[in-house]
Amino acid sequence: MEISPKTLEWREAYKLLVGSILPRPIAFVSTVDEKGTANAAPFSFFTAICADPMLICFSPMRRGTDGAKKDTLVNIETTGQFVINIVSDSLAEQMNDCAIEFSPDVDEMVEVGLTKELSIKVKVPRIKESLVHLECELEQVLDFGDKPGAGSLVIGKVVHFHVNDELLDKGRIDTAKLKPIGRMAGNIFTDPLAKMFEMKRKT
Repeated sequence: MEISPKTLEWREAYKLLVGSILPRPIAFVSTVDEKGTANAAPFSFFTAICADPMLICFSPMRRGTDGAKKDTLVNIETTGQFVINIVSDSLAEQMNDCAIEFSPDVDEMVEVGLTKELSIKVKVPRIKESLVHLECELEQVLDFGDKPGAGSLVIGKVVHFHVNDELLDKGRIDTAKLKPIGRMAGNIFTDPLAKMFEMKRKT
């Protein structure tokens, strides 16, 4: 079947994207607003950019109802800081609860029972239950439209990295101990450890 994106309503286009680009890692992003109220929300359009400088990016889409910016993006544009909390399987339920569209004055971490922990380089709290945290300062935001289905690309510079002591082995993170989860299409998530294989790059 041949499909032209121009013929699709944004929800149809979204279904094709999330059904093709998978599994997707999840950025569990914590931020604070100008009053210091914490926000936590998951985003599965998330990846690394480069190592020097250490840059990551994630893409918050506009709200599907009215095209408004999500609280996470508003907070980052206001404060210039955020934390990426990596999601292990033990954190899945609370991560999913934070996907609810709470009022901006609601502290999601308190609401779903997450523990705030002070960060080192940024004023945004990290989520203690996460085993890996990337403290970030905003590098750049690129906006692509302002209607439902549109979105932004948030690029962050990692200024501090937290890794649980039990995970680190000779400079590498032990994936089996991290037990990360990934996002598939719809309401389906995946355990990347269900089946792994090694393939060395040819030289």
